[in-house]
Amino acid sequence: MKLPVIKHLTQFIEENDSDYLVETITVLENLTELESLKDEEIDVIGELISNLYGALEVQKLIKEGKEKKVALNEFMKRVLGSIDK
Repeated sequence: MKLPVIKHLTQFIEENDSDYLVETITVLENLTELESLKDEEIDVIGELISNLYGALEVQKLIKEGKEKKVALNEFMKRVLGSIDK
């Protein structure tokens, strides 16, 4: 996950709607079923999906009343904590 990408996507959600990200995730998940994709391509799609889900999680925290910066920091701490386990 890339924090700058998640920040950018969070801004996109604020300016538009989270439905765009949900639909994008659906399309990307469908693409991963394509048998002709190389492992590297699947990895890139997986990274994009992770960032999209991350932005949705941050947006959820913002809707719960957290400031954007706090929401981003909380999310990244949670992600890094789960990686360490």
